Amino acid sequence: METTDFVDTLDREGRLLAAAAEEAGTAAEVPACPGWRVRDLLRHTGVVHSWAAGIVAEACASPRPMGDPPDLDGDALVSWYRDSHRALVETLAAAPAVLECWTFHPAPSPSSLAFWARRQAHETTVHRYDAESARGGAPTAIGSEFAVDGVDELLRGFHARSRSRVRTEKPRVLQVRATDTEAAWTVRLSDAPPVAALGLSGEADAELAGPAEQLYLALWNRVPVPSVTGDAALAGLWRETSAIV
Repeated sequence: METTDFVDTLDREGRLLAAAAEEAGTAAEVPACPGWRVRDLLRHTGVVHSWAAGIVAEACASPRPMGDPPDLDGDALVSWYRDSHRALVETLAAAPAVLECWTFHPAPSPSSLAFWARRQAHETTVHRYDAESARGGAPTAIGSEFAVDGVDELLRGFHARSRSRVRTEKPRVLQVRATDTEAAWTVRLSDAPPVAALGLSGEADAELAGPAEQLYLALWNRVPVPSVTGDAALAGLWRETSAIV
């Protein structure tokens, strides 16, 4: 996917998130995020949008702290989220393609701008799903190509960092496979951060499989893994330790 595709996706998903939040109301519980209400979701995502926009706009070479959300609720909070989202979309759309700035995980990306457009598109899509889970009704579909990209970013980006808690005492191999595409990954687990590579390689202790959209949501712990073969404990390990911190 191109950077412009990610920016377009971010634009659409943020609008859907705000609409679902408005329909649900800020006091509604978010089933996909136990303990959160819609107000927590809006505050978190809006702050992340502002943080990312600042890094891109200022071409920050090192990390900067996230700010605090405003003391708002109800319609005013939804409006603040919309403003934060719009500012991020406009910042990314206006940024130079040759932008160089700080990024925070090693998933392959052609540029810093592409990194932030991709990251915020996935951030917003997952949280849009959360907002729609609070509203109720059928969630908006996620395209297979975008879902595959998100699985790749999660496996080869977030969980390649030292902060990943997905560890095993002895080496294990986990395969991840999108059944409606040709996409697949081999994830080698150990007492070090997971090492994921494209494609299937050799024998595996377990496989997590399903349509790309469901696999994407499952690996972000929003829905159950559609299909688990082999050692089911590895699926449990993922569920228990893969939360992003």
